[in-house]
Amino acid sequence: MQLGLKHYPVLAASLLLAGMQVKGQEKKTAFTAAKDFKPAEYVDPYIGSGGHGHVFVGASVPFGAVQVGPTNIVKGWDWCSGYHYSDSVVIGFPQTHLSGTGIGDLGDVLIMPYTGKIRTNHGSQENPTSGYGSHYTHAHETAKPGYYSVQLEDYNIKVELTASERVGFHKYTFPQGEEGHIIVDLKEGIGWDAPVETFIQKKDDYTLVGYRLSKGWAEDQRLWFAIRSSVPLKDFQVFNGDEKLAGTEGKGKNIKGVISFEKAPAQAMLKVGISPVSSENALANINSEIPSWDFAGTVKTATAKWNKELSKIRLETADVTNRSIFYTALYHTMIGPALFNDHNRAYRGTDKKVYSNPGFDNYTVFSLWDIYRSCAPLYTLTQPERVNSFVNSMLTIYKQQGKLPIWPLMGSETNCMVGYHAVPVIADAYLKGFKGFDINAAFEAMKASSMRDDLGMKDIKAKGYIPADKEYESVSKAMEYAIDDWCIAAVAKKLGRTADFEYYSKRAGYYKNYFDSSIRFVRPRMDDGSFKTPYDPFNSIHEKGDFTEGNGWQYTWLVPQDVEGLISLMGGDDAFTKKLDSLFIAKGDMGAQASNDISGLIGMYAHGNEPSHHVTYMYAYSGNQWKTAEKVRKVMKDFYTKSPEGLAGNEDVGAMSSWYVFSSLGFYPVNPAKGIYVFGSPLFEKASLKLQGGKTFTVEAINNSAENIYIQQVTLNGKPYNNSFIRHADLLKGGVLKITMGNKPSDFGKLAANRPDSKY
Repeated sequence: MQLGLKHYPVLAASLLLAGMQVKGQEKKTAFTAAKDFKPAEYVDPYIGSGGHGHVFVGASVPFGAVQVGPTNIVKGWDWCSGYHYSDSVVIGFPQTHLSGTGIGDLGDVLIMPYTGKIRTNHGSQENPTSGYGSHYTHAHETAKPGYYSVQLEDYNIKVELTASERVGFHKYTFPQGEEGHIIVDLKEGIGWDAPVETFIQKKDDYTLVGYRLSKGWAEDQRLWFAIRSSVPLKDFQVFNGDEKLAGTEGKGKNIKGVISFEKAPAQAMLKVGISPVSSENALANINSEIPSWDFAGTVKTATAKWNKELSKIRLETADVTNRSIFYTALYHTMIGPALFNDHNRAYRGTDKKVYSNPGFDNYTVFSLWDIYRSCAPLYTLTQPERVNSFVNSMLTIYKQQGKLPIWPLMGSETNCMVGYHAVPVIADAYLKGFKGFDINAAFEAMKASSMRDDLGMKDIKAKGYIPADKEYESVSKAMEYAIDDWCIAAVAKKLGRTADFEYYSKRAGYYKNYFDSSIRFVRPRMDDGSFKTPYDPFNSIHEKGDFTEGNGWQYTWLVPQDVEGLISLMGGDDAFTKKLDSLFIAKGDMGAQASNDISGLIGMYAHGNEPSHHVTYMYAYSGNQWKTAEKVRKVMKDFYTKSPEGLAGNEDVGAMSSWYVFSSLGFYPVNPAKGIYVFGSPLFEKASLKLQGGKTFTVEAINNSAENIYIQQVTLNGKPYNNSFIRHADLLKGGVLKITMGNKPSDFGKLAANRPDSKY
């Protein structure tokens, strides 16, 4: 979750609606034949579109630059993606959207068909047809991977959308004999987004070109577009706001182009290419990716791309509900990061210079504070062919702005959230053997990003902690920095850089400077070294407080890099386990502003926000793996459901969903760059991961059920396996992990020798 209630105007209450099933027939039995394996059929894009999930609903391909879909009138925080399941008014179909973020942006090049007289504003929620907006219903709406359709109830127009990587494909079916229009509104954006300069030009009777420069969460976004029409654009008018301009082109802050038909064609199709470089490149993207007018064929291609990626994890289960939740979660991990280059690989950097064919695919929309924890580690298994491009995208940003990205968005640095979390992503890739980037340059980038003087880092270097009376959110910043520093130390060790290893491994332990042994919580410290007084680990969330979207209860456990060290601070295994138990039953006043920043609560455990995501797995480090199994099953059952409210918090570009993907398979990467996965409780009878080199790693859960949640024994390739974790290197060898389940706790993983560790 990023920047929740305390950072963005929030709707007082969100309407929670009943769940919606995936459209189409559900298969009731386990599937086996590979040629019949079409997991896109089990994806329900509406999961997370209600409540506070903020997911994108529309058409895209995996990791595509285009996310073309519907946008409502934004009424508050729950419309950060532009769409919320509770709504009933649509104002158009932009080419770009964010998925699951806590801030709204994008919504570029909104296009909307309508009938009647020309109208150039979107109307109101109460009266959308006072503008070009329209009512719609979920009964006449379909969302699938790579395809979206909706009936515009007020105009009797059917809108269908599909996409390639850089092109949105629109198909409009108009009623017969009515005056029709299609507006291209460059003023409209989502959330914080606002236009700075916009331009549109009729290039010929079938082509429009232009650009949209905007400012929002992305401080300086520059997007060019080209639109190819299947019908001639004989009547094309340009407006700046509501003011009609002469001619067929216009430049201004709020430019809008209106295509008009005295009698609308039965069908009109538009191919909308986007580019971070130029309209010429946007046209070339159309020609390269969707040269024909075969809409159905494009849908088929987009669906095939989703099936290919979703097939990398193959489930065999009769549980149709959890199967749908799983493949929807896996789907959500691949809406972003998003391509940020053209078909010829040219892109515009953070320095706003154009770079041609750098030798990798450039990506943006890295929600690093969220995804470094489990989504990026998941990519090393499911997207190994993209990992090097992800890393190189971050390294080029470092070259262009002098620090590794914090939260890069469309060529801008948002500086959102705390930490320098490109570091664990890069470290994890290197430590797992990825070699498609310059590790020495990467290491220097990591060091440079960790040795700055801003955001409390000057005091980290000088004092080993950040004074709460000098820097807000001081505890969270320092705790997150310590995780990143562990990752730098791990890379330094592998590179043989002894001095760097010693320095950063020391910094990785600075979290201890916040631990107050008298209360066994992390606690803010003042410039003079004293602990902050008064201090309440419950009620410590407020504007510019000591924690980032959390309180002392959650942040005490933010030590995934050194769980054994935290166990020692707590007083040993038993004391640690009892304290961790108390997290899940603690009740207290979190303050009025905490309701959305801390959600998905079990006691003070907050699954709706990412800093808690590893915590259920920490029991394994004290020899109580069965408690991990118990808690993980409860989280999966309570906070991941097949309904629009099926996520406990913001999706955050794959972060919430990647937790479910890992956990339902039966393991999770507690330390994001350690290269081990800690066992939890597998949800499915059988799950197989396709690995590089044609290998397969299969998890089989024997005697698995809703009651049999506890691991009794494990074998790996037929041999007894007593560790409560598995190493990434061993998983990559392929094979079969058989986990026998039971309804009572066992001593599996009890011995110290069988527990996960935090050693370098």
